[in-house]
This record gives sequence, C-alpha cells and structure tokens, in this order.
Amino acid sequence: MSRPLSRITLQDVAREAGVSLATADRVLNGRTGVRDATAGRVKDAVARLGYRPNLAAARLARGETYRFCFVLPAGSNVFMRMLAEQVANTAQWLAANNAYIDTVRVDVFAPETLAATLEGLMGRYDGVAVVALDHPRVRAAIDDLVSSGIAVVTLVSDVPSSHRLHYVGIDNIAAGRTAGTLIGRFVGGRTGSIGLIVGTPALRDHAERQFGFMQVLSGEYPGLTVLPAQESLDDEERAEAITARLLREVPDLLGIYNVGAGNRGIGTAIVAADRTESLVFIGHDLTDDTRRFLLRGVMDAVINQDAGHQSRSAARVLLAHCAGEPLLNEQERIRIDIFLRDNLP
Repeated sequence: MSRPLSRITLQDVAREAGVSLATADRVLNGRTGVRDATAGRVKDAVARLGYRPNLAAARLARGETYRFCFVLPAGSNVFMRMLAEQVANTAQWLAANNAYIDTVRVDVFAPETLAATLEGLMGRYDGVAVVALDHPRVRAAIDDLVSSGIAVVTLVSDVPSSHRLHYVGIDNIAAGRTAGTLIGRFVGGRTGSIGLIVGTPALRDHAERQFGFMQVLSGEYPGLTVLPAQESLDDEERAEAITARLLREVPDLLGIYNVGAGNRGIGTAIVAADRTESLVFIGHDLTDDTRRFLLRGVMDAVINQDAGHQSRSAARVLLAHCAGEPLLNEQERIRIDIFLRDNLP
C-alpha cells in the first residue's frame, strides 16, 4: 500500500527557493523588504510544489483569536432551536481555529429590545451574526456596530439597507414564488380561497416570501383568491387558532401557505377539522413536526433551508473577514430545498 503524500510546508518552499523561512513568509504575506528577484523565486517555488498555506495554523502561530456573537430569536420557534443547536456545533469547529462563539437569545419581534441587545455588544466582539428585524432602530444598531469595527452578518432574515457585511440565507422571494407554484399546481384547477399565515411582515424574510407568493398566485392562478394575511407571531397556539377560524369561516378554502413557524398548530387544526384530504398545506423548514405531517398527508410540501449550512457559513464569513482570508462565495450560497414525503432525507 502506498504511503500518503506529506503536506508541503513553507519550509519546503523556502528550501526550494533558496531563501530563509522568514523571507518566504514575508513574500507569501505580501510584506515589503524583499527584492523582486527573490520574491519571484519564492512564487515560482510555490507554483512548482503546489503549496497551499494552512491558514488556521498561521492564525494560531500568530496568536490571533476572535470572538463572535450569534444573536438568535427567543421563543419556541422549532427552526430557530435547530439553528441554535447548529451554532453550538459550529462553535466546536471554530474553537480549533482560535475563534469562539457566544449565543444570545432575544425577542427579535421587538425592535427596541433587539436594537438594545446589539448596542450592548459594542466593543466586546470581533463579529456578530444576527437574525434581524428590518426596522430603523435595528438598522442603526447594525451600522453603529460596523462603524466601531465589528463585522456584522445577517442570518436567515436580512437588513439590506444596513452596512452589514453579508447576508446568510436563502432567496426568500424565490422561496415564496416556489410556494405559490406548488399550491397552484396541487390545487389542480379548482377555484377558491387560499389562506396566508405570516409570523410578522416586519421580518424581511417573511415579507419577501409573501411578496413572491403573491406574484405567482395573482399572475398565474386567477382562479385562486389569497385571503388577507394573518399574523401568528410564530406562535403555535396562535397559528392553530387562526387556522381553525379559517376552516370554519371560509367554505371555499382550498389551501394554506404558512410563511414562518407555527406549522404544528396549523397541522393540528387541519387534522381536527378532518381536512387533510381536501386542503393543500405548504410550509417552511423540515422539522420533526413537518416531517410527521408530510408522512401522514397533512402537509403537501416543505420548503427547507439548511440550518447547519447557514450556521457554518456565517462563521466562515466572519472568520475570513476578520483574518483577511479569501472567501469562496459559491460555498456560501444557501440553497432552497423542496421536500415531499417521497424524498425525505
């Protein structure tokens, strides 16, 4: 059995170029004080040997440490609980890179509370990832953090007019359009009403999903009437009560699109009304509840975003920015998954 090839080190590059280790390090880190001819020999040696720097080892050697804070919603939102678990897993990976994560849970539906929490992070962290409300107070708090030298990424829900560094999340308009197409096709040519439940339109991801949904339904399915949006505040009991009322009061109700959380409450109301066969139900995020509803025919499709990918991506973006390292943008694109009962992972 052949032996694995040993990793090419900076010392190998220096030896190949006929320079000292310190000189090779200066060239690779773009520091001045090295003659052009010498720098050329080092770069040629890098190309010949296929050297790739170990960025994590370099950070450790320089004694660089970073501290990040993830600001996540408080409450019973199942997806956000999954996201918090993934952040904890990501923290273990980051620790090996000399970077550390603290997690703060806050009511993101309350702009003053969220803004005050962000303001309280000033001077304590190198980077912040936040599930953000698109509100002037929150926007100002993000901008203040950035002005103070703290990198900020928005997570799941964006604040695009802020000075945030990067948005980590799906294209929510596309997700809403996807939901519209699924409901339109599953309804199968019938005419009637469609219920729309949102957590709050103050969250940009919810507003964008609603916008995309309405684009498709109003433009491509004129036989379907979307009822005025009902706010659940991502609360299960509130979502259940809204659904029960729709089922009682709207005799031609053909489907429900839930933009945010609360799927357990909606599914419970549909089962109680014995409407699993006649009602199309589309929602977001693959959880234990939505998986069970798909298998039992209560839900027709789930539009999913990978919580683990989002957590790792936010950490990678912050780490790369703080360390001045390159970022592979394609790796950070969060895709939209569509799950039916037939393709559950």
